[in-house]
Amino acid sequence: MERTMTYLCKKSDVPENGTLRVVIAGSEPLAVYNLDGRFFATEDRCSHGEAFLSEGFIEEGLIVCPFHFGSFDIRTGKPVGAPCTREIAIFKVAERGDDLLIETE
Repeated sequence: MERTMTYLCKKSDVPENGTLRVVIAGSEPLAVYNLDGRFFATEDRCSHGEAFLSEGFIEEGLIVCPFHFGSFDIRTGKPVGAPCTREIAIFKVAERGDDLLIETE
């Protein structure tokens, strides 16, 4: 399959040390993070329950789920706080000027 760069949002759309929910047509929603000016993206749905990580809060590089307060490392997708035990998907974010993009199929 051919991979392409897909537009996510503007850098300025993602609050400093905050999150933004982004929906790309034909894909599951993503959570985009701004950690001190560095941008990351993960799937938005928690692997433990029916909660959107973009509605959680960031604490020391972790996204804390708003449902059961489990957490994931934003950079790796690995679960680091119970009750979460399964990784979440991560996506490499590219910067082009003020635009944020990810590689998609």
